[in-house]
Amino acid sequence: MQPYSPAIEAQMRSFYQSLSERDRRRYAALEASKLGRGGLSYIASLLECNRHTIAQGQKELDNPQAMQQTAIRRPGGGRKSSLEIIPDLDAAFLQVLEHHTAGSPVKADIKWTNLTQKEIALGLKELGIEVSVTVVQQLLDKHQFVRRKAQKYKSTGLSPHRDEQFIKIAQLRAQYGASPNPVISMDTKKKS
Repeated sequence: MQPYSPAIEAQMRSFYQSLSERDRRRYAALEASKLGRGGLSYIASLLECNRHTIAQGQKELDNPQAMQQTAIRRPGGGRKSSLEIIPDLDAAFLQVLEHHTAGSPVKADIKWTNLTQKEIALGLKELGIEVSVTVVQQLLDKHQFVRRKAQKYKSTGLSPHRDEQFIKIAQLRAQYGASPNPVISMDTKKKS
């Protein structure tokens, strides 16, 4: 077997990189078969691909049905989304956000949470569902949640009684939570 010149090898590598996965297999197989004995190892080394990939390409070249296929992969291939395969993921997600959800009083379709994606992922983990923050972002998008962050431009100073109102609200919410009546929380702004 006579190896190609360095210039031709560089062109072959460049052309190989421009091809789709399926066409790469077939091109490597075609080149290997042109070279005869030792061609497969030479082409695998030159194009930095696996010998099994070239062998698969040779099978495809010999199969007329495979040559007619236009798709690179079989339909339905690939890993399924966590949103599809994890049972009760939506219910668990909404359970985690249950006490951390608010909405716009002006636009009913806008709702937000004060939890970070990592905090939501940790909440799901406590319920026995382990997902990444990417999946959490997909869930937030699916359920149309946005992250809301309070913006303060001027500090109001430190108050020793700052948390009392929140503790009182939590106590009242727990007290009235068992009743059939709704719990309404209103946020007001201080006017100066």
